[in-house]
Amino acid sequence: MSLLRVSWRNLWRNRRRTAITMTAIALNTLILITTYSLMGGFLKQTVRNVTQLATGEAQLHAPGYLSDRSLYKRIAHPRTVLQALGDHSIGAAPRTYGYGLVSRGTKSAGALFQGVEPAMETAAFELAGHLAQGTFLAPAAHKGLVLGRKLAKSLNAEVGSEIVVLVQAADGSLGNDLFTVVGILGAVGEAIDRNAAMMHLDDFRQLFAMPEGIHEIAVNTKGRLPLDALVETLSRLAPEDEVRTWRRLLPTFSDMIELSGVSMSIFGAIFLIAAGLGVMNTMLMATYERAREFALQKALGTAPWRIVRDVTFEAWLLACVATVFGTLAGLAASTILQTTGLNTASLAGETTISGVVFDPVWRADLTLRTVVWPVFMMWAVCVLAALYPAAMSARNMGSNLHFSHFP
Repeated sequence: MSLLRVSWRNLWRNRRRTAITMTAIALNTLILITTYSLMGGFLKQTVRNVTQLATGEAQLHAPGYLSDRSLYKRIAHPRTVLQALGDHSIGAAPRTYGYGLVSRGTKSAGALFQGVEPAMETAAFELAGHLAQGTFLAPAAHKGLVLGRKLAKSLNAEVGSEIVVLVQAADGSLGNDLFTVVGILGAVGEAIDRNAAMMHLDDFRQLFAMPEGIHEIAVNTKGRLPLDALVETLSRLAPEDEVRTWRRLLPTFSDMIELSGVSMSIFGAIFLIAAGLGVMNTMLMATYERAREFALQKALGTAPWRIVRDVTFEAWLLACVATVFGTLAGLAASTILQTTGLNTASLAGETTISGVVFDPVWRADLTLRTVVWPVFMMWAVCVLAALYPAAMSARNMGSNLHFSHFP
């Protein structure tokens, strides 16, 4: 009689106990696949928001610029760098920054002005399509402003509102002008929401009396290049500039991503241990009930290692059947969550960590790893859990276990 057939028969000697254990393993598998898919989708979407909307996968700056964000520390040869990046099919957007005041009526606030090239910004990033109201900047300078949503709220500004701008220009003079709000951004991040006032690069140059130079080149390959390869390429193309990835630009957020991976490993370990204990309990009871049978096998010349093999194979078969049902349920749940998502807006509202606003709609990211890893780990844990009762049975059968021990 084949090992598979005998093991299957042995599993169902106690139908209730086997059914309960299988159900527990299937539920654990379902929870692990669904949770890993959800968390993977959450982290992927969060990183995508950071890199694809505004920050980019990496940024170039003049040496020492990030330490004080001085208006006078500019990239030496921006056109050459931008041309080289374009030749390598790397998306890039030049930006300039300056601080000043914005006011409307009796309301006023500090703002971080950003001068951008709308065409290049739209080609490399998705911020232009992330508007709550209005439109993005026009291709030509037109004295238009796109405000962060919290800045617009503090000014009671809306699309069409006129904003008075006052800045300290690069030549030491006071720059002031009247701009019109053309758009208001949706939730991006704390810094942009509260301070950002975006304008055309030509308008910025005129306002700040800065006829040339840029402060930042934001780079985005949209996942085409790994970060290490991207840094190596940028360092070669722009050796005079500082290169920083989003992980260095947002270290707290990067640490949070890493911590999430560790937390998920601990979460998975808890469920795997629970499943392993259930299998161990089942196999301990099963081997105890079959002690007379094992003694008979020993009397007929069965080697102890075969007892271990038979018991562990039964545990694997139990886990294999259970994980089939758990995997099918996990695939179904993850597919639904991947399509429709899980809307947490009504429960948590807007969540911001390290200045990054999380999308309230969690969507699963169903990958081969999120399915295969829980299944194989469940198999391994169940087999390992069965080794103890298997070894105990084999040792007893191989030493002083006799028929007289049993009634």
